[in-house]
Amino acid sequence: MRYRFRIKIKKNIWNLLVWQEINYKEDSNDLLVPNITYKINPAEIESIEANSIAQEIGFEKGDSIISINGKKPRDLIDYQILISEEILDISILDKNHEIQNISIEKDQDVNLGINFKDALFDSIKQCNNRCPFCFIDQQPSGKRKSLYVKDDDYRLSFLYGSYLTLTNLKKEDWDRISTQKLSPLFISVHATDPATREKLLKNKKAGVILDQISWFEKNSIQIHAQIVVCPDINDGEILEKSIFELSEFYKKTSQTVLSVAIVPVGLTKFRPDNDGLKSISAEYAIKTIKQVENIQASLQNSLGTRFCWLADEWYLIAGTNLPSYKTYENLPQESNGVGSIRSFLKTLSEKTKYLPKKVKKPKNVSWIVGKLVYEALIPIVKKLNLIDGLTINLYGLPSIYWGQEQVVTGLLTGEDLIYGLKNKDLGEAIYIPSIMLKINTDLFLDDKNIKEVEDQLNTKIYVLDDSNDIIKSLIGNSNKKIF
Repeated sequence: MRYRFRIKIKKNIWNLLVWQEINYKEDSNDLLVPNITYKINPAEIESIEANSIAQEIGFEKGDSIISINGKKPRDLIDYQILISEEILDISILDKNHEIQNISIEKDQDVNLGINFKDALFDSIKQCNNRCPFCFIDQQPSGKRKSLYVKDDDYRLSFLYGSYLTLTNLKKEDWDRISTQKLSPLFISVHATDPATREKLLKNKKAGVILDQISWFEKNSIQIHAQIVVCPDINDGEILEKSIFELSEFYKKTSQTVLSVAIVPVGLTKFRPDNDGLKSISAEYAIKTIKQVENIQASLQNSLGTRFCWLADEWYLIAGTNLPSYKTYENLPQESNGVGSIRSFLKTLSEKTKYLPKKVKKPKNVSWIVGKLVYEALIPIVKKLNLIDGLTINLYGLPSIYWGQEQVVTGLLTGEDLIYGLKNKDLGEAIYIPSIMLKINTDLFLDDKNIKEVEDQLNTKIYVLDDSNDIIKSLIGNSNKKIF
């Protein structure tokens, strides 16, 4: 790794240089979109990686990047493009509100080792639809503001795989997607039929989804699609039509639409009255599974791939076995709950193939999951409990908070844990998956924090990230607590 740097400090000019609206000058070769006015905040640094250029120079948490080579990055995407240059002139606002101008010469493929507090340095693009099944609108009032933000931002879709509808994109957004080749994106289609999609999104701009996908095809942008099935609205023939019309964009050499996730609508007790939605029954789930599996068989013959997959919830609601691991192919929508349980069980099975006969230190703990996945985890827990000295109490909880008897683990709240575990034999500690918490915080979806729940249950709570973490913590002597 090659680099060198110099630093120049300008004092007390904070108010002159930052948080001002700027207008980029037109440059046909510029990957930052020209002629758009943005209000861009300095990019605040959250952490510095060890043994990185940033650590060597002396960057600290709380410092903020104002500009790189004279350009203010709007988001993490711009930042990654800008730092790909070999020579960087970076303007930094330090914690003392002093401006530092730093020049760095480095190899082109070397990162600086900076992690930011937020991925977006300007404002988030919010949703302009009024979908009756929107989870944001099915929450109680009075919680933290971030819970009510309806993001519909293509940048978050590219960076993190969040789904967007495309209804709020302006010309400059489409231009940027094309110019920077932001691919793949994750698109909430719901229905290809124009009238049905307009009805679902309650947006007259929603009916052009096939034209928008054609644009992706012409601009070599790939997408993963999602369909949230609402009984008697976009199911049956409309669902079949949507899948086959999307599959047409796979047939072509571009393979524009890579996969389709079919997700059951989720309803809470806070949903608006007279929303026209129906919950998913076991009988309905069985019917939908049969329909989609028939479509999968047809597409397997014509495309060489199943192309579309049902979210795990369908099988859990129906009370039927999950498909085999291999049927999910390369698991293109695992992060959307499609094949995630089967993948998790496979990994756990591999990790538990060779187990110790006994643990070094006796351990009696509780493992908490949503009621919907409880049955699937019982065989693994039984296997672990054969280890001498290890006792794992598996609890599959409903959600009193959301009013859902069958609930996925990630929707369990602090209130659900308190209500469901009160007066239970919890052992010496409670283990919960990190998906119950807001990222990098100790907050549940109901704004309760871990300490509040610990105090109510009089038991320590440990947070587990993945299958490796689970096995290490349950079998080993370590307890991982991230807060």
